[in-house]
Amino acid sequence: MSSVLRAGAEASVQPPQSASPERMESLSGCDEMGRSPLLVAGLLGRTAAVRELAAHGAQLDQQTATGYTALHLATCWGHVETVQMLLKLGADAKVQNSRGERPIDLARKYSRQDCEKCLFLGEAKQEFASYLAHIKDVISRSESSLTKEERNLSSHVFCAKTEWLQTVTDPQVSDFTDQKRDLEESLQHILNKLSNTK
Repeated sequence: MSSVLRAGAEASVQPPQSASPERMESLSGCDEMGRSPLLVAGLLGRTAAVRELAAHGAQLDQQTATGYTALHLATCWGHVETVQMLLKLGADAKVQNSRGERPIDLARKYSRQDCEKCLFLGEAKQEFASYLAHIKDVISRSESSLTKEERNLSSHVFCAKTEWLQTVTDPQVSDFTDQKRDLEESLQHILNKLSNTK
């Protein structure tokens, strides 16, 4: 484990570099127990190390042999700040371990209510971001059948929702639901038009 911690410590003091294949290998390399520096940082709740390792190209969703990610491990041990950081960096809140458990399932299993709340919000944010990307893709694939006004409207709505997603602070799950409903209402006539042209 000392080699993993040394690698994590080295990564936190070196200036950012591009993620070369050799660099990626050193960040995803494992110790004798199969743990990468990021997995160990998640397990120990070392939030600053998680941030630095991610900035240097560590794979956020790298899994152990049993499917645990840094997010699973931080959740099991109740490291709320580390869970928040991993979610902020883009760790997948819905990834499952070999038992089919998501991080939120482990939060419930081990009574980590603060982690559960973060993960619930993280899942809602990721679901909204995924839905936004899906709707954007659907519309962009059919742009030729839209009027200039419809293209402008959809572009404006996507910009507004993306900006909201990137700048919102302390959201509630209901905020994501409201944003999704607003997105659907704003683009309903465009979506109806596209579904009728198929």
